[in-house]
Amino acid sequence: MKVLIVASEAHPFIKTGGLGDVIGALPIELKKEGVDVRVILPNYRDIKEEVKKNFTYIDKYSVNVGWRNQYCGILEYIIDGVTFYLLDNEYYFKRTGLYGYYDDGEKFAFFSRAVLDFLLHIEWTPDIIHCNDWQTGMIPVLHKLEYYKNEKLKDIRTIFSIHNLYFKGMFTKEVLPELFGYDYEAFNNGSLEHNGGVSFLKGGINYSDKVTTVSKSYVEEIKTPEYGEGLEGLLRYREDYLDGIVNGIDYKEYDPELDNKIEYNYNSKSYENKLLNKSALQKEFNLEVNDEIPLIGIVSRLTHQKGCDLILNILEELLKENVQIFVLGTGDYIYEEGFKSFAQRYPNRVSANIRFSNDLAHKVYAASDIFLMPSLFEPCGLGQLIALRYGSVPIVRETGGLKDTITPYNEYDGSGNGFGFKNYIHSDLLNITRYALGIYKDKDKWIKLVDNAMKSDNSWEKAAKEYVSLYREVISKENQIIYK
Repeated sequence: MKVLIVASEAHPFIKTGGLGDVIGALPIELKKEGVDVRVILPNYRDIKEEVKKNFTYIDKYSVNVGWRNQYCGILEYIIDGVTFYLLDNEYYFKRTGLYGYYDDGEKFAFFSRAVLDFLLHIEWTPDIIHCNDWQTGMIPVLHKLEYYKNEKLKDIRTIFSIHNLYFKGMFTKEVLPELFGYDYEAFNNGSLEHNGGVSFLKGGINYSDKVTTVSKSYVEEIKTPEYGEGLEGLLRYREDYLDGIVNGIDYKEYDPELDNKIEYNYNSKSYENKLLNKSALQKEFNLEVNDEIPLIGIVSRLTHQKGCDLILNILEELLKENVQIFVLGTGDYIYEEGFKSFAQRYPNRVSANIRFSNDLAHKVYAASDIFLMPSLFEPCGLGQLIALRYGSVPIVRETGGLKDTITPYNEYDGSGNGFGFKNYIHSDLLNITRYALGIYKDKDKWIKLVDNAMKSDNSWEKAAKEYVSLYREVISKENQIIYK
């Protein structure tokens, strides 16, 4: 089985969020499952120099972007037996950052066609092209409208993974003739049109042989008006082609027993060392040093989507309890200032660190007793998975991947690995947090709950096996959708 994974970012090259983590880890696990997997992404200027210096030049070719003829170089880098290809073009990729430019439509139109042209320049043809998010959404479109006519590419199947439906890749309809050399048929028949423009993401949904999301619950949620971002009708129409697989995390990077970023290593049998990490963090950030005080950690983008309004609404009441709060992240000004205000008023009980540091994030996961993640919506979520690995018991809102990965604690039989609440209401968050603090006071129950959390299986090995089954299903289908 041969699979080409296409994405706009990947760890350890460059990443802005969870997508980069997925593309960095999943292929390596797929390789272990016997898949001939390769990855392709843009060669951005900001890729880490220690990685870039080891790239190998392979070939070059020209790519048509409407009336333009653009250079494309092929670079290669191998990680744990997986070949990563990087497509090079200084006009589009020699810039600071990855997204947010006026010509993002043109940049990823180039990248989409370059990926398919790339396959005509190497002696390898995948069975499946696995695309990820709107930046790659036009690859299935180009394949079904044009490239399937090529003998080398005609039997390829396409899978499109939605990591966050909110970002739809919206551009004016003129991109079709200007960037792709097409007329307006695909716009007029509705397969690309969305709110008067062209949506690359809608193209990926409509033209792929299979559409996936990053959790089972998110599959159901995006078929509703509340979460469907205006595409719920299409997703209901294509529901027979829709599936969900929960992301994993890198168990090598996130391993409290071997992590060199934390003060004291530990596992589920050495809970006392976790408490030593808490004391170390309290001392470093001028919180009262007392391992009996429950420490609630928040490692997050500080946005409405992450539930920051709920958290700020309960903090005054929550701080009436004997509790400490540690915040790490950046985001919207109103939430940054809100957390800083509480830190100024309660300097030895609240620590607001308005920045992002991967090293400090590891320390927070290791030190905190409770991890707060009350998201408005969450396609999958990685924070709660890392928290489980480090025995920081999550409190989540039951949505998307949070619902799929956190089983509510049952104090009568000791089952569960966290706490959850359903309604996006601050009083519900306050009540479940108070309940968790009550359980924390019973050390026998709490240590058992921490043990449950740390034994949760959220490895990429588990997710990779599900992807292999999905790939086999797609390859085995006799009839491939062809749009003429």
